[in-house]
Amino acid sequence: MRIAILAHEKFPHRAKTALGVLRYTDDEVVAVLDRNNPGRRVTEFVPDVRDAPIVESMAELVDHDHGRGRDQDRNQDIDALLIGISPIGGAFDESWREDVRTALEAGCDVISGLHYFLGEDEEFAALAADHGCETRDVREPPEGLSVSQGIADEVSAEVVLTVGTDCSVGKLTTTMELARAAQEAGHDAAVIPTGQTGIMIEGWGNPIDRVVSDFTAGAVEEMILERGDEHDYLFVEGQGSIVHPAYSGVTAGILHGSMPDRLVLCHTAGTEVIHGYESFALPPIERYVEQYESFAEPVRETEVVAGALNTADLESDADARASLDEFATAIDGPATDVIRFGTDEILDAVI
Repeated sequence: MRIAILAHEKFPHRAKTALGVLRYTDDEVVAVLDRNNPGRRVTEFVPDVRDAPIVESMAELVDHDHGRGRDQDRNQDIDALLIGISPIGGAFDESWREDVRTALEAGCDVISGLHYFLGEDEEFAALAADHGCETRDVREPPEGLSVSQGIADEVSAEVVLTVGTDCSVGKLTTTMELARAAQEAGHDAAVIPTGQTGIMIEGWGNPIDRVVSDFTAGAVEEMILERGDEHDYLFVEGQGSIVHPAYSGVTAGILHGSMPDRLVLCHTAGTEVIHGYESFALPPIERYVEQYESFAEPVRETEVVAGALNTADLESDADARASLDEFATAIDGPATDVIRFGTDEILDAVI
């Protein structure tokens, strides 16, 4: 599939869905939409993802004369527009409406991970129907979810869960990198996607932060049971943080629902406060280890066996190594930056 990614005014650092898709998707990325940087290229900002041109709007990419339209003649250049931003609260920014409208009028599907469902927007629903395309809201939970039975530990696979000190610290990236490294090492490993970006990459999953609170653990358990006897290792994409004032409920549901054998703690070097909630200071790293292990223990005894530190804001490898040494000491285990230095230093502990 050929896709364009909408990341207006947030690319690259506040467009984690866009970055995750650019790094891990099997789809062909035709362009990234960003009003702040038209005419430039993705790898000018992030060198370790697939490259694509940056354009100002969807109108630059589609040919309305060759859209699907009522005659079902599919647009040959772009199959879908993917919204690569998920702001706090998952709202739809009205400044994106023209790009979504243009995509639908050209017969392109629109894929969204927002809490605002495009399929429930009257204009978008009508345009999709008129032009033979569809809106896909990946954060819409499936029907039939229920409470956890507390049996995820009965699967044959070993379950590894990434947990974080905050949101946007690299849990998805660490999950994906560890799963790929395990596969390359000859292990039968799979990813359990729990958020919109993971679902977009893997093509399946339950959006845990949209599930009714009673069913969050059950929604995770359902995925573990579905794949747990097909693979030797399951790498579960974590969400939020156990101390986050807004998202701790999601974190708790994933922790208890997955009943993990091992935890990998993710953190961003140099951060001292919670993103978006700057009046809340981050606890010491050692306290996170204790809290995650003690909170999980009544349901499943587990431990933090390794750490993943995001050092993207540190210019030199020497500074990154120094921060990693401090982080490893704090968690009393091996640590790495999975993008900067790879996974070798932690894979053995995780496997």
